[in-house]
Amino acid sequence: MKIFVTGGAGFIGSHLVDKLVVLNHEIIVFDNLFRGKVENIESHIKSGKIRFVEGDIRDVNSVIKESEGCDIVFHLAAQSNVMGSITDIDYSFQTNVVGTYNVLQAAHKNGIKRFIFSSSRESYGEAKSVPVKEDHVLDSKNSYGASKVAGEKYCQVFQNMYNMEIVILRFANVYGTRDFARVIPIFIDNVLKNKNINIFGGKQVIDFISVETICEVLIDCITNSLVLKGPTNVGSGRGMTLFELAERVKNLIPTQSEINVEPARSEEVVRFVASLERFKQVFDINIDEDPLINLFKVAEFSEKKQ
Repeated sequence: MKIFVTGGAGFIGSHLVDKLVVLNHEIIVFDNLFRGKVENIESHIKSGKIRFVEGDIRDVNSVIKESEGCDIVFHLAAQSNVMGSITDIDYSFQTNVVGTYNVLQAAHKNGIKRFIFSSSRESYGEAKSVPVKEDHVLDSKNSYGASKVAGEKYCQVFQNMYNMEIVILRFANVYGTRDFARVIPIFIDNVLKNKNINIFGGKQVIDFISVETICEVLIDCITNSLVLKGPTNVGSGRGMTLFELAERVKNLIPTQSEINVEPARSEEVVRFVASLERFKQVFDINIDEDPLINLFKVAEFSEKKQ
């Protein structure tokens, strides 16, 4: 298949591209390198196994041109950092809302069969109860979550109006190598530098899921028909406090770092654990008992980067 991957040089996108290359798909990576890095996919570019286009999803004509002839779209391009979306709310809106509309429009104009959209647990906002099922009200708490809700709605509109095959995946907190400026890489970087680990508020309960599992799910979405029947949570189904995370990081890396509790940030969701009831109906994919089973890989990757 010919596959168009927006955000394919980024954290999740580049790991997905690694898997797609092994499966011998024809791949076009479209990324503006705002958070993505050429080094993440450089070996594939040099080998000729992918075609890389430095482009911006806010430019609809470019998206239409470069996605022509594709069978599948993985739409991963986004301002995917919650605090970044608050700092620059205009970029977040233009990229996550207008950009998603542009990619949908390109997929429709080019007759692309299936559109796989990476949404987020941030769409739900503060959970009324946990675990959170997909029919929970979408009551986003910050601009990033709001942009993902809007993206989902436009996906559903294109599905209804043009009979497109739409896949919506609501990711929990994804972690893995190549990520930066999110909680796990921040904690690890601080520990490596013997800086204190700052926890804002301290009441957070977070559902972590490895990028390896996320990519397994994304690959399955190429042919899975059950996933077309509505949004699906993708998480571990297990909650972990930030204090537990901090201790896990400190156990991996010898450090003098201490845990420091700062005032809570009002824009951050405090508690989320995904219900996996629908996930288990849709996917035949094993979720590790330990959500942080691959944390050591991130620590090793970060140590090499120091």
